[in-house]
Amino acid sequence: MNANEPVATRKALHAVAELVMAGPQYRRSGTIRLGVTPGGFATVAEPVLRVEGVVLVAGETRVELNGRTLRELGEVTGSGAGAPEGLYHDGSGGAPDDVVVVDAEAAGVLAEALGRGDAALRAFAPGVTPVLWPEHFDLGISVDEVNYGISLGDGHLDEPYAYVGPWQPREGEFWNAPFGAARPLSEVDDLAAFFAEGRRLASG
Repeated sequence: MNANEPVATRKALHAVAELVMAGPQYRRSGTIRLGVTPGGFATVAEPVLRVEGVVLVAGETRVELNGRTLRELGEVTGSGAGAPEGLYHDGSGGAPDDVVVVDAEAAGVLAEALGRGDAALRAFAPGVTPVLWPEHFDLGISVDEVNYGISLGDGHLDEPYAYVGPWQPREGEFWNAPFGAARPLSEVDDLAAFFAEGRRLASG
């Protein structure tokens, strides 16, 4: 796996999540929320779709993502391809005719990050369901006006990282990012403890 593959794979999967899954789900079921599943992520309502590694699963149909356009993947699912409209201004930047290219090893790293994040958020805040948002392709929850979550990488940091983002800015050594606090997953052994420390400092 070369240095560019994790970022390229993340961007490709972001586009799949947004155009092939969240957009069709929004048009049919009125929600853009996605969730973490073993080896990847899935819709939470109709149409029932999931990404498992580098494979798109729609009912009994399994299709490799690599080499297909987002439009072709939408045709396979029968739900079309297109981002949710009128909800946000950012997003993956993907277009229906973009060809999907993903690296299996990089996809596995991202899936592992989502799995770790989902488990830690559920341990940290039992009863609150983590949401994988298609706008920024991050997994998060909000508790007492503080956002907690996992980003798979973005303009701030191009590798998976954990974050704590108070709605109102805080000051101090812990808060090392414009939106609050961020730590690469590779540097955090206990994600739930990181979230708990953020909650303690945010409430102080």
